[in-house]
Amino acid sequence: MLVAVYAIFALSATARASVQIATKFSQAPLAYLLSALAGLVYIVATVGLASTRPWARPVAWGAVAFELVGVLVVGTLTVLDTGDFPDDTVWSAYGRGYGFIPLVLPLVGLWWLHRTRGRAR
Repeated sequence: MLVAVYAIFALSATARASVQIATKFSQAPLAYLLSALAGLVYIVATVGLASTRPWARPVAWGAVAFELVGVLVVGTLTVLDTGDFPDDTVWSAYGRGYGFIPLVLPLVGLWWLHRTRGRAR
């Protein structure tokens, strides 16, 4: 289930950012580039969480931790200074536009990675 949610966010964030960058990049370049970064992070997290290769868990840990830092930093910046963000990112206001799932998802991901450490998948 966790991998499926990450895959959905990877697809939706990447598609949204691609359309925004292709059609209206000049309106909010920082926001659209941050959405593209979020999409890339979700892709990396999905691959890391889904794979059983030796490199997968460290990659998943890194991607999910980066995601949490990203949503906290971008969320805080978008709440404090809306002028730099004329359009929303995936992580704006802690993922408000996505039902706060971007805030909860890395917490669940880190919990799952911690809970399943040392186990074969």
